[in-house]
Order: sequence, then C-alpha cells, then structure tokens
Amino acid sequence: MSAMTQLRGLLLALLLMPFSAWAVIDTYEFANDQQQDQYKVLIEELRCPKCQNQNLADSNAPIAADMRREIHRMVTEGQTNQDVVDFMVARYGDFVNYRPRRDSSTLVLWYGPIGMLLLGAVVVLMLAKRKRSDKKEQQTDAGKVDRDKLQRLLDKKDD
Repeated sequence: MSAMTQLRGLLLALLLMPFSAWAVIDTYEFANDQQQDQYKVLIEELRCPKCQNQNLADSNAPIAADMRREIHRMVTEGQTNQDVVDFMVARYGDFVNYRPRRDSSTLVLWYGPIGMLLLGAVVVLMLAKRKRSDKKEQQTDAGKVDRDKLQRLLDKKDD
C-alpha cells in the first residue's frame, strides 16, 4: 500500500470517528459511589456558560473543566446538590441551569408558551367566527337579491 493510500485511510477514519471520542475525560476520585452519582447528576444538569447548549459533562471548554473541578471539590466536601447549584448560579447566573427556577424573573419562560398557545387559539376562534358571520351575510345578501329578482319577475308576470 502506498503512503498516500494509508494517509487517506487515516483521514477517513478520523472523519468517521465521533467527536465525543475526542472529548476530554476527567478522572476524579470519590470516597463512595453516592458522591460519584451526585457528581454525574450535577454535571449533566448544569450547562456550560460558554457552550450554548451543552451540559458540563459534554463540554470541552476550559470553563466547563473549571466548573467540573469545583463541583468535584464541593461534592467531596459533602455539600448537597442544592448547595452546588446555588453556588454555580450565584457565580455564573441562571443560564447554567437547564431547568431554571420558577420565580418572578422566569415567569415568561415557564408560562409564556402556554399564554402564546391560548392567544393563538383565541385568534383562530375569532377568525373562524368572523368567517362564519361573513358567509351568513353573503348568504343573506344573496337570498335578498334572489327574493328581489323573484318579486320583480312575479310583478312582471302579473302585468
């Protein structure tokens, strides 16, 4: 096999390899399986501030590595999930939460889609009602025109 064929084969293999295989794998030591499970839950629930829509487990960004390291430290110190989430939100903002809290600042986020759906339903119903009333008016107008024509024909016949 020529060197060029081998190079092409290597490039093809690299292109077909999933990008997640290139991800950095952090190795952290935990005192028990409960801490390890807590860590996994947290890095999957928190979002990387740099990567638009990736959680900390999937992100290769340096800030995500720092956040994973901080989460590991807090978990090994025995802090609860809520303590860790509160710390991350205080430091990086609500954006790091995949499931933002329900408070006055996020009302539109939680209830906006429902409001838009209801508004859309009201608009559709109003348009349907208007269309029905327009059809009735047209039918009424057409009926009146027909009656007038019929009356004129009857009047002509009597003459």
